[in-house]
Formats: sequence, structure tokens, C-alpha cells
Amino acid sequence: MTVTLDRNVEAFIGSPRQLFINGQWVNAASGKTFETPNPATGETLARVAEGDAEDINRAVRAARAAFDSGPWSRMTPSERGRIVWKIGDLILEHVDELAQLESLDNGKPFLVAQAADVPLAADLFHYMAGWATKIEGNTIDISVPYMPGANFHSYTLREPIGVVGQIIPWNFPLLMAAWKLGPALTTGCTVVLKPAEQTPLTALRLAELIAEAGVPDGVVNVVPGFGETAGAALASNDDVDKVAFTGSTEVGKLIVQAAAGNLKKLTLELGGKSPNIVFDDAESSAVEGAANAIFFNHGQCCVAGSRLFVHESRYDEVVDGVAEIAKSIKLGSGLDPATQMGPLVSDEQFRRVTGFLESGRADGATALAGGGRFGDRGYFVEPTVLTNTRPDMKVVREEIFGPVVVAESFSSLDEIAAQANDTTYGLGAGIWTRDISKAHALAKKIRAGTIWINCYNVFDASLPFGGYKQSGWGREMGHEVLNNYTEVKAVTTLL
Repeated sequence: MTVTLDRNVEAFIGSPRQLFINGQWVNAASGKTFETPNPATGETLARVAEGDAEDINRAVRAARAAFDSGPWSRMTPSERGRIVWKIGDLILEHVDELAQLESLDNGKPFLVAQAADVPLAADLFHYMAGWATKIEGNTIDISVPYMPGANFHSYTLREPIGVVGQIIPWNFPLLMAAWKLGPALTTGCTVVLKPAEQTPLTALRLAELIAEAGVPDGVVNVVPGFGETAGAALASNDDVDKVAFTGSTEVGKLIVQAAAGNLKKLTLELGGKSPNIVFDDAESSAVEGAANAIFFNHGQCCVAGSRLFVHESRYDEVVDGVAEIAKSIKLGSGLDPATQMGPLVSDEQFRRVTGFLESGRADGATALAGGGRFGDRGYFVEPTVLTNTRPDMKVVREEIFGPVVVAESFSSLDEIAAQANDTTYGLGAGIWTRDISKAHALAKKIRAGTIWINCYNVFDASLPFGGYKQSGWGREMGHEVLNNYTEVKAVTTLL
């Protein structure tokens, strides 16, 4: 039995989807379209207009005009906040519809998208709406040594940065759009959003809701397309003041190069190879926690706990327990209510993950669970636990972005701190222990942007999120994200 498709979903995927530029639905300048497949079957789900450099340029011109001449940045903070709040309300009014689109396009279980992805997206807009009236400057009592006796009045203004290019990934398509759009709109910026070519549908549906909420024409533009054309054009456009990118570290480095032309501001939320550490005194719930850390969202999560470190006295118990959970996970279509894990997002990602599995076997790793393809249709990979790994193996060093965990043992706190930090990444980490002092001591030693203690994959709109080292620049969410989309201006007058 599968979920019955909402009529709006059937209509949405039943006709070609266009680009959203300057408040209008338009074809790509080239007239080209591309297929977005259903990853559960590999069959075409919908056809979408394929934006390229000319479409990006049109969208940037619209965003520039909306920022320089349009009403958005001149609205009162309260007016902007009410509109941003309305976007969150509209998302909640269409939970099932958006969750079905997300499941069809991305592969994740409908029930997961319904319970987590969509409500979290709405919550982000609601949270950010409250910040619209709280973006403030400061007054500063300055002293100027070379002007004795002079009196000044000095203050700072925090202003919107301008036109923002936003490039989002395919693992949480709607949620990542919300993470990017919420703070940009709250601060008064205008946006050109390029969704991942693998999963453009919920971003396009969100554009309809944004227009319905009352966001003026040109403030938000959505241009699906491929990274090497649309994405590259957006990153290099000299009329874009800032680029916010979420994706792989490799592509993030290309974004840095492309943005150098006009030295546009950048925030980058990139890859991870996160350690998940289970001490000898951990509760038994650490087994399920370790499984959730890696198998959540099919392992297609930048903070996935893909390196499992277990104290040598508990190693067999914990690793065997995670393997048993892996074997019990039901794979299937995201629209099947019984499904616990859907397919990977695309054939490209399927080949990437299975390539890592082949590499691990060739290097001597053992699959305690999984290790290969599931079924003969769609992009399904078995939840996999690899043992007998070494720190120099490709499966240990590189981000796989699939349901694959490598397990190793450790003996002491100092040893595990070094092992945890032995990576070019620094996005997340998990610690499981009853000794809270030990947990906080280790949390200070680990160089990562998010540390979870006796839990994993806990996200909230008020918590800053981002990485150390090659996991990125800047922070998403919380009040920290407002720094991404504002400039600070100092004003001084002689009294």
C-alpha cells in the first residue's frame, strides 16, 4: 500500500515546471528542459526548465532592481517580518503536499518529510520572522587621541548585504531552501536561488507560496539548472553581492574561485566525516543512537556519524548492535508507509556510494552488514557497517554520503580526541557517556561546529550550524546567520 497522491501534487508533476523570475513563470531562454527522476524507480518524474547563464543573468537583474528600486528593503522590519511569518504558515498549510513532492523527488520516506523536513522548514521562517525587528546597531562613545576636546556622536548600522546567490543541495531540498531564504528575506536582501538539479520541485512549489505570502516581484527568483552552467554563472556574476552555498567541499572550492572576480562575500556549508564516539560507560541507547547517526536520511547528511569509535570494552556489543539494526531496516519507496529508508537520490550518487563499497572491500574492509545494492530497480543501497578498516583507507578518509559507517575501537580519552580530529573536516560529532564531565572535556577537544552529547541529529532554528576546517565558512541558523546577510556601517558626526 502506498500514500495516495495529493491532487495538487499530481497536477504539479504532470506539467512542465518553469523558472520563477521577477514574479513570473517563464521558460528557459534556451528553451531546454531536463528530467528529474523518481529515485525509487529511475523513471522520469517531471520535466523542468533548464536555466543557464542567460537565465541567471535575467534573475540577477530582477533581484538587483528589486533591491535598489523595489519596496522590499524599504519596508519596515515589522512588515517584512509578517510576510516571512506568512511563508511559514503557508508551508504548514501544505504539509502533505510538500512532503509528497519531497519524497517523490528525493526518495526519502513521506512520513519522515511530513514529520520533520516540512515542519522544520516552516519553523525556520517563523523563527527568522521574529528577528526582522531585532536587527540593531550600536552607539559608541569614541575617543580620538589626535583631536583633544572634540566631541563626536558615533553609531553603527546593520544593513542588508544586497543581492544574494544561493545554491542548495539535494539531501534536504525544502529545508535547505528555508535555511537560506529565511534569514536573507528577514534582513531585506533579494535572492536568486538555484536548487539542486536532482531535486528542484519543492523549491519551485515554495516559490509559489512565497508569491502568495506577498513577497514583491524580483525579491525571490528560483532558477533550476546544472552546477557547471547555472551555478557557475551565479557564483561569478559581478552583480551578486554574496553567495551562500551548501554542498560538497570540492564544489565549495570551485565557488571560492568563481566568486573571486568581484570579491563577493561567501558562506559555505560543506562536507563532513563526523566521529561518533561511544565510551565504555555509555547507556545501551547508544547503539540505536549510533545507527540513527549514520542511517538517518539514508546517510545523505553532511553531519552523518560515519566514523563510529567504540571503547574497546564495548566494541563488539555496540558494533554488532548497529549491524543488527542495519539488517532490520526496511528499504522501499518513500510513499510506502512501511519504508524506513528510501533510495539514494540519483544514479550518480548510487554509483558513488557503491564505488566506495568496492574500494573498501579491495582495501580489506569487512561488511558486517550490507555492503551492496538492494533490489534491481531504483537507486537502493543496503545500510552498511564496515569493520577491519584502517585510518588510511578511502572509506575512512573521504565523505561517502550514503548509509555506510566505518567502525574502529579506542582505549582512552586522549587517544580518541586525536582520532576524532584526524580528518580535514569539522562539521559534527557525537559523544555517548554517563560521565558528563568527560563528555564536556572531550567536546572542548574536538574541532567541529556541532557536538551532540547522548543524542544525535538534533536541529533547531535557534542553534547555529556550520563547520571548522574544510567543512565551511560561517554559520547557518540562530542569530549568527544574520551576520551572513548584513553589512555593518559606522557613522560619525562632530558635535
